[in-house]
Amino acid sequence: MTAIAPADRTRRPALRWVGQALAWAVILVAVFVIAVAVLIPRIGGATPYTILTGSMQPKYAPGTLVVVKPVDASAIGVGTVITYQLRSGEPTVVTHRVVGVSYAANGEPEFITQGDANDAADLEPVKPVQVRGALWYAVPKLGWASTAVDQDQRNAAVYAVAGGLGLYAVSMFAGSLRDLARRRVRTAGDA
Repeated sequence: MTAIAPADRTRRPALRWVGQALAWAVILVAVFVIAVAVLIPRIGGATPYTILTGSMQPKYAPGTLVVVKPVDASAIGVGTVITYQLRSGEPTVVTHRVVGVSYAANGEPEFITQGDANDAADLEPVKPVQVRGALWYAVPKLGWASTAVDQDQRNAAVYAVAGGLGLYAVSMFAGSLRDLARRRVRTAGDA
């Protein structure tokens, strides 16, 4: 049997504690990112988008994840940040602030938009059918992670993180059982 020096005994619990703290930090960050980028938008009926240009700087810099909720056109006013299709039915979207509201001959509202960093309003007014939603919340830099992976990769990452959390929980449970068994052996040996 090998004798363990007293200094080694005190170092091991400290290293174990540091390792556990780091593991929990990684887990919490992963859970936060998944919750903010995937889970909360799905539960809230919202859609995440990534700001790709500097038109909404400084508040919404490129790489910012913006989450937009569907909204009734009557709830959109001056100052509302909306995400809209450039052309109805096409996938390309823009996120800009409403700087004016006008009404078409049929009484339907039209929104005049402008990027916060732009000197002039956008050329074409936005019709309600083009609006994907109004800004619910934004997270700086998280959008880059979102654009780096496609939907299948995101789904796989969610399953991988969930599986990793499950494996971590099992290993922690097994370690607790092992420690409990060691204590019982020590207690039985002392009696």
